[in-house]
Amino acid sequence: MKTRCLFLLVCLLVSWQAYGYTERNLLQREAGRNELERMLVPGCNWVPYPAYTDRAAWESLFGSYKDSFIRKGEQYLDYRWEVVTATDYMEFERSGDRQQMEAPFGRNNRALVSLFLAELAEGKGRFTDQLINGVFLYCEMTSWSLSAHLTVQHSKRSLPDYKENIIDLTSGDFGAILSWVYYFFHTEFDRVNPVISERLRAELQTRILEPYMNEDRFWWMGFGWEPGRMLNNWNPWCNANVLQCFLLLENDPARRAGAVYRTMQSVDRFLNYIHADGACEEGPSYWGHAAGKLFDYLQVLSYGTGGRMTLFKEPMIRRMGEYIARSYVGNGWVVNFADASARGGGDPLLIYRYGRAVGSDEMKGYAAALMQRSGKTDPDAGRDVFRTLQALACAGELSQTAPALATPPYTWYPETEFCYMRANGWFFTAKGGFNNESHNHNDVGTFSLYLNAVPVLIDAGVGTYTCQTFSSERYTIWTMQSDYHNLPAINGVAQAFGSRYRAAGTKFDARRNTFSADIAPAYPAEAKVRQWVRTYALSGNGVRITDAFELEEAVAPNRLRFLTWGETDCSEPGKVKIVAGGEQVVLSYDKNAFVPEVDAVPLTDPRLSTVWGDAVRRITLRAVQPVKKGKYVCTIRQSEE
Repeated sequence: MKTRCLFLLVCLLVSWQAYGYTERNLLQREAGRNELERMLVPGCNWVPYPAYTDRAAWESLFGSYKDSFIRKGEQYLDYRWEVVTATDYMEFERSGDRQQMEAPFGRNNRALVSLFLAELAEGKGRFTDQLINGVFLYCEMTSWSLSAHLTVQHSKRSLPDYKENIIDLTSGDFGAILSWVYYFFHTEFDRVNPVISERLRAELQTRILEPYMNEDRFWWMGFGWEPGRMLNNWNPWCNANVLQCFLLLENDPARRAGAVYRTMQSVDRFLNYIHADGACEEGPSYWGHAAGKLFDYLQVLSYGTGGRMTLFKEPMIRRMGEYIARSYVGNGWVVNFADASARGGGDPLLIYRYGRAVGSDEMKGYAAALMQRSGKTDPDAGRDVFRTLQALACAGELSQTAPALATPPYTWYPETEFCYMRANGWFFTAKGGFNNESHNHNDVGTFSLYLNAVPVLIDAGVGTYTCQTFSSERYTIWTMQSDYHNLPAINGVAQAFGSRYRAAGTKFDARRNTFSADIAPAYPAEAKVRQWVRTYALSGNGVRITDAFELEEAVAPNRLRFLTWGETDCSEPGKVKIVAGGEQVVLSYDKNAFVPEVDAVPLTDPRLSTVWGDAVRRITLRAVQPVKKGKYVCTIRQSEE
């Protein structure tokens, strides 16, 4: 019995360590429930924007962007609002297609927000009737949630169930949007018909305010968290939306304070879960939804408390912000572990505002560089009304900021186990971690390599989301498998999914520019591996990859995998020549120990093909003989041809 209890305790500690949960409770340490009630600004006096009728103030806020927002709204003056049908919702469970439901919903979303912002910009009532039509449509909808997210209903089906209200990313988004619509326009709506505002307020109460206070079962809230459960961008994203709703709608001081404090407790779960080193395990594509939404939440909380509640001086919050700048390779390429795309960089105005709040010149310079590269000056943040209004207030300030890209020789995230290194035009990235991170790929120990800001050896990223993507079939998708990352197949076996499949002994040596990890624990028992220490060493000449291993038994040839989007040439023994994006490198290996193979993976999914073209190529170095113990060495150098 004692042995079994000890085993369970060890398992619990390993899982706890894997998820890195630390009881920081940063927000709750700033204020308790009663103290918070005294801090909160009464009513809507916290709102940092002028009243709808203050036309001079809106003229100043929109500035040179006024006509642009009005023109966008004019496109929807004759818009025919679309009905999202029952079969649109059901298509998700029938075929896995999300777009049949999301496409018409998205068009309605864009119309509503465009009309809302256009009326704020112009202030003549020209867009009010169509805005009312949009509000009425949303009030008539059974749910504001996506079909792909409705499976959290008790029915487990993708058709909205009228008996329960779900708070997901989009229902939260529209709770916040419609709360702003109510705040700015309920008086104008009352002049048309008071029922409009009454109905909208009632729907927000039953769809957002009541479920948030009465339900603990939404996984993203983090209540009842235990090792093995995940938290990710959903937490700050949903809480940022809910916080806006309560601060704009709830007038009872006690209920208001209770709700805001509940959001603090929930967001603290997220801050406890993520690593203090600041890395976003979901990748740069999700930074705006994770750290970025946390920033939005903290900004709204600061407004709501008159600046009394803020975490902007916390080093962890600053590190979370600067991660997005450190993950930028150059020329639009970013480090893309997990489901992140290799292309991007983030929203310049969001990054600038975050950098200004935490006092990061690195973030502000990066934001200016992004804006210079993209030429984007439009502060329109899509359906995120709060971000658009915030961006309007700082767009001019960003335009006066000098562009600057930080190029530190290395960045090491010791808890998340991400490593970035630079040397003489090379940018190298590697990761340890474990195989149950948010938006996980089975990729413990993988790396990516760039030369002169061009990716050479890559992480493909992820295709268009379907019902398969976030299901038990996730790891049947090739992009999720270690066999399609820059990793070995040990005894011919790929890595497995689960928090216990992880790196061990992960180390980074800044003096030697080396990153190493024992990746054996990331493989299942059938790999029969005792130890597999992979070491990467970066120099001005390129990268040296060393695999030192010991197997329990050698039953099949080991295979070293490398993924590229470039053209390959294996005609010379011991060398694979790669030409990618105009850069040429040579992958050298022991010609007596390996046989090279290359297979093309056609790309028909636009989410992949727009980044990599028609195909990526997987290079496999197949060991000539199975061996129980040994060392493999490969190098990657710039081609001299």
